[in-house]
Amino acid sequence: MLPLQAVPLDPQQYIPPVVSAATTVVLFIVVFALIYLLGKSLMSRTVEKSLEHRNFDRTLIDLAVSVTVAVVAVVAVALAATVAGFGVVLAAFATLAGALALAVGFAAQDLIANFVAGVFIIQDEPFTTGDWIEWNGNAGVVREVQLRVTKLDTFDNQLVTVPNSDLANAALINNEANDERRVSVGFGIGYEDDIKQAREAIIDEGSRIDGVLDDPEPTAPVTELGDSAVVLQGRIWIDPEEHSYGAVRARFLEAVKERFDAEGLDMPYPNTELSGGIEVTNAGELEATADD
Repeated sequence: MLPLQAVPLDPQQYIPPVVSAATTVVLFIVVFALIYLLGKSLMSRTVEKSLEHRNFDRTLIDLAVSVTVAVVAVVAVALAATVAGFGVVLAAFATLAGALALAVGFAAQDLIANFVAGVFIIQDEPFTTGDWIEWNGNAGVVREVQLRVTKLDTFDNQLVTVPNSDLANAALINNEANDERRVSVGFGIGYEDDIKQAREAIIDEGSRIDGVLDDPEPTAPVTELGDSAVVLQGRIWIDPEEHSYGAVRARFLEAVKERFDAEGLDMPYPNTELSGGIEVTNAGELEATADD
């Protein structure tokens, strides 16, 4: 058997691969930096100015700028990898990113739906901070509108956090969207009472309440002939931004009740009156059975 001989190593044979790898890395870094910095400066500024020109909300503008910067970074990585010769790595990365995006999309459907709904709420402004809104039997005053949820305060001073998709898909009532709002209260009087007298009392008391507008003027038409009362609907108008609907309605109710009491106008409550007679048969048989 021939003895093994050591092969001398030549350090210079490793220099070309190391130089090539270093050159590739440097090329990747340089190309990425150039594309990212130029793209970030140009694209973010373009997006921001474009959205500001269209009067978009500042929250959406900042969000769009952040997304633009992220997209520029991804594009910069892809182009730099292509120029540097990382094609295989880039293809694997793209496949992995696609699979990850699909998995995240399925797992976060509700989150994405709330996010998209938040974007539309902020942009379309069906309500803003401080508005009193009602939806699906719920009500509250808007405290804060975020991209995922909206926070509201109830009239019992409870904090309610509602997913934006629930508000975006509901038939929503904004009680403070318009400059004027009508306060309507039904007042019942007896059938024997004077309708004209009751109407004058309702209109007079309504016009005396602080915050009630002169135009449109208060009215009190007959709206119902009930089982036990003639119903007149007192209608007054207020500016919801200046005066509370609930407080004005409460004062209206109390003032009209006191006025009706002072003028002897009845406010009947629902009742049922039985008429006719009761006929008793076989009374003798009943008495005989009782004696036994």
